[in-house]
Amino acid sequence: MIAETSYYVPAQSRWPIVATVGLFLTVVGAGSVMNASSAGESTGMSWLTFMIGALIMAYMLFGWFGHVIQESQQGLYSEQMDRSFRWGMSWFIFSEVMFFAAFFGALFYIRVLAVPWIGGEGANTSTGELLWPEFEATWPLMVNPNNELYPGPSALISPWGIPLLNTALLVASSVTITIAHHALKDGDRGKLTLWLGATIALGVVFLYFQGYEYVHAYNDLDLTLSSGIYGTTFFLLTGFHGAHVTLGTLMLIIMFFRVRKGHFDKANHFGFEATAWYWHFVDVVWLGLFFLVYIL
Repeated sequence: MIAETSYYVPAQSRWPIVATVGLFLTVVGAGSVMNASSAGESTGMSWLTFMIGALIMAYMLFGWFGHVIQESQQGLYSEQMDRSFRWGMSWFIFSEVMFFAAFFGALFYIRVLAVPWIGGEGANTSTGELLWPEFEATWPLMVNPNNELYPGPSALISPWGIPLLNTALLVASSVTITIAHHALKDGDRGKLTLWLGATIALGVVFLYFQGYEYVHAYNDLDLTLSSGIYGTTFFLLTGFHGAHVTLGTLMLIIMFFRVRKGHFDKANHFGFEATAWYWHFVDVVWLGLFFLVYIL
């Protein structure tokens, strides 16, 4: 272990620029997929761009975090570095909170302000009555103002089926990851492996049911990204959350293999702890989604 007064400074790295390129292509590809899908255009090139960006991001994460793990196992990090990592993860989660706050804010604006205005309430009464005199401003929006061009969904997803099951799965996963964390602090690696594996299984099952729900929505309910503002907000919120669950599950899998290799001890296990923080954040966001998107 290096002296507490020292601060490890790594050599110059290519990983930041690799991450920039990968993130740029991923975001451009995802945006192009959504735009092309809503316009009824081909999404082939958009998906290709997205997949290339995702592969670059996977390569970057594997390489960069691999270097960090090697440095940690070599004892290059002091307590000051540990504090830096904790602050960095805290600010990262805060940025994620703001990310979802923007989408929840958009949902609030649409439901409380925009839809009533289009329906003829408030300051835009005359505009709403002139353009869409028969439009009913209700939420969830089943019939859009221009329903011939953007037909609304034929039915909605019941919150008491798969969404409720997924809520139970994620709440249970918060319990299992907490048990695993306490097992790590107690030095019980068998219990740690068991409950960490259970958390991964719960995350995978959640993703399976969300995928099944999406297929059901598209094929049976006409609930798509093209079915008006309700479909757009539904898939943006649940889709980005699903992406975060996917990332969190991958992080848990990496922690599982590190535990199996003998990494972490009672005092030094921030990699595991940061993953647990992230997983709890993802679970809390889902509770908000379940209430605001599915129930209300």
